[in-house]
Amino acid sequence: MASREDIKFLSNPKIGQKRKKYCRFRRFGIKFIDYKDVDFLMNFINEQGKLLPRRITGNSMKYQRKVSQAVKRARFIGLLPYVADLMK
Repeated sequence: MASREDIKFLSNPKIGQKRKKYCRFRRFGIKFIDYKDVDFLMNFINEQGKLLPRRITGNSMKYQRKVSQAVKRARFIGLLPYVADLMK
Protein backbone atom coordinates (compact mmCIF):
# COMPACT_ATOMS: atom_id res chain seq x y z
CA MET A 1 0.00 0.00 0.00
CA ALA A 2 1.24 3.49 -0.85
CA SER A 3 2.30 5.81 1.91
CA ARG A 4 0.93 9.32 2.30
CA GLU A 5 4.08 10.84 0.77
CA ASP A 6 3.69 8.77 -2.40
CA ILE A 7 0.18 10.00 -3.13
CA LYS A 8 0.00 13.07 -5.35
CA PHE A 9 -2.99 15.29 -4.65
CA LEU A 10 -4.63 17.27 -7.44
CA SER A 11 -5.59 19.95 -4.95
CA ASN A 12 -4.33 20.99 -1.56
CA PRO A 13 -5.69 18.53 1.07
CA LYS A 14 -5.88 21.35 3.64
CA ILE A 15 -8.52 23.24 1.65
CA GLY A 16 -11.75 23.21 3.60
CA GLN A 17 -10.10 22.73 6.98
CA LYS A 18 -10.81 25.64 9.26
CA ARG A 19 -8.09 27.16 11.37
CA LYS A 20 -8.81 27.64 15.02
CA LYS A 21 -9.54 31.26 15.87
CA TYR A 22 -7.64 32.82 18.71
CA CYS A 23 -7.84 35.96 20.75
CA ARG A 24 -4.90 38.09 19.62
CA PHE A 25 -4.94 39.99 22.91
CA ARG A 26 -4.42 36.87 25.00
CA ARG A 27 -1.86 35.41 22.61
CA PHE A 28 0.33 38.53 22.51
CA GLY A 29 -0.33 39.61 26.10
CA ILE A 30 -2.01 42.93 25.29
CA LYS A 31 -3.64 44.24 28.47
CA PHE A 32 -4.62 47.79 27.49
CA ILE A 33 -6.39 48.91 24.33
CA ASP A 34 -5.64 52.55 23.59
CA TYR A 35 -8.49 54.51 22.00
CA LYS A 36 -5.96 56.95 20.49
CA ASP A 37 -4.35 54.23 18.35
CA VAL A 38 -6.58 54.63 15.31
CA ASP A 39 -4.59 52.32 13.01
CA PHE A 40 -4.99 49.42 15.45
CA LEU A 41 -8.71 50.07 15.91
CA MET A 42 -9.25 50.08 12.14
CA ASN A 43 -8.60 46.31 12.19
CA PHE A 44 -11.88 45.85 14.05
CA ILE A 45 -14.02 48.05 11.81
CA ASN A 46 -15.42 47.20 8.37
CA GLU A 47 -15.57 49.51 5.35
CA GLN A 48 -18.81 51.16 6.46
CA GLY A 49 -17.48 51.93 9.94
CA LYS A 50 -19.30 49.15 11.78
CA LEU A 51 -17.67 47.03 14.48
CA LEU A 52 -16.76 43.51 13.41
CA PRO A 53 -18.32 40.77 15.56
CA ARG A 54 -16.43 38.30 17.72
CA ARG A 55 -17.12 35.39 15.41
CA ILE A 56 -15.13 37.13 12.69
CA THR A 57 -12.31 38.71 14.70
CA GLY A 58 -11.85 35.80 17.10
CA ASN A 59 -11.60 38.03 20.18
CA SER A 60 -12.69 36.81 23.56
CA MET A 61 -15.73 38.47 25.10
CA LYS A 62 -13.64 40.43 27.59
CA TYR A 63 -11.46 42.02 24.94
CA GLN A 64 -14.30 42.51 22.46
CA ARG A 65 -15.97 44.73 25.06
CA LYS A 66 -12.73 46.68 25.52
CA VAL A 67 -12.35 47.10 21.76
CA SER A 68 -15.91 48.33 21.37
CA GLN A 69 -15.45 50.80 24.23
CA ALA A 70 -12.21 52.10 22.68
CA VAL A 71 -13.87 52.51 19.27
CA LYS A 72 -16.79 54.37 20.84
CA ARG A 73 -14.41 56.70 22.68
CA ALA A 74 -12.41 57.36 19.52
CA ARG A 75 -15.62 58.15 17.65
CA PHE A 76 -16.80 60.54 20.35
CA ILE A 77 -13.53 62.47 20.30
CA GLY A 78 -13.51 62.55 16.51
CA LEU A 79 -10.59 60.24 15.77
CA LEU A 80 -12.85 57.72 13.98
CA PRO A 81 -15.97 58.51 11.98
CA TYR A 82 -19.33 57.14 13.06
CA VAL A 83 -20.39 56.34 9.52
CA ALA A 84 -18.13 56.25 6.50
CA ASP A 85 -18.35 55.17 2.92
CA LEU A 86 -15.39 52.96 2.04
CA MET A 87 -13.01 54.30 4.68
CA LYS A 88 -10.30 51.63 4.30
